Amino acid sequence: MTDTQTVFVVDDDDAMRQSLHMLLEGNGFRVSTFESARAFLEGADPNDAGCLLLDLRMPDMNGLELQEALYDHGYDLPILFLSAFADVPSTVHAIKGGAFDFLEKPIAIDTLIARIRESLAEDLERRSARGEERKIRARFEQLTPREREVMTLATRGFSNKDIALALGISTRTVENHRAHVMEKMGADNIAVLCQMAVACPLSDVPTST
Repeated sequence: MTDTQTVFVVDDDDAMRQSLHMLLEGNGFRVSTFESARAFLEGADPNDAGCLLLDLRMPDMNGLELQEALYDHGYDLPILFLSAFADVPSTVHAIKGGAFDFLEKPIAIDTLIARIRESLAEDLERRSARGEERKIRARFEQLTPREREVMTLATRGFSNKDIALALGISTRTVENHRAHVMEKMGADNIAVLCQMAVACPLSDVPTST
């Protein structure tokens, strides 16, 4: 957990919400509570760090509907469902929708705290990965149009000779472009470049063949 991470609690039960707030703060967590799914949507930010402790059954918008709305709007907080009304369809829906876990009330305090800590660690990993993706995309933006074409074909398994034929340029020119791509992207080998390509907005390359 970092000082900027928050455990967001969304539950329409006042007593449960207050109880969770006291429990989590007492265990060293930064906590923010909301009485409804819509209140959370209005008050949260996609850049918020932490995790979401979410009730399943709530009026107006239930937990599963909030989960879908959050992902549709670019939120990536690990979600822990906490409900006394768990059933197989709801649990499967939540997990398939990307929930970190589905916990049933009543739950042992130690178990709840452990899962929250694990979800916060997951949040840190996700944010680190997104930060690395942004760096890779920034490097990709520095490539010339021709270098992007060479990178696209190289990461699709084309040899230098195949790339030269496809683009209508010499093999030596391809070698030069490829060297520039590797340098600008900071890739030590083609395997690393292929991994980076996943984060890049590659497009189809028109060829002369």
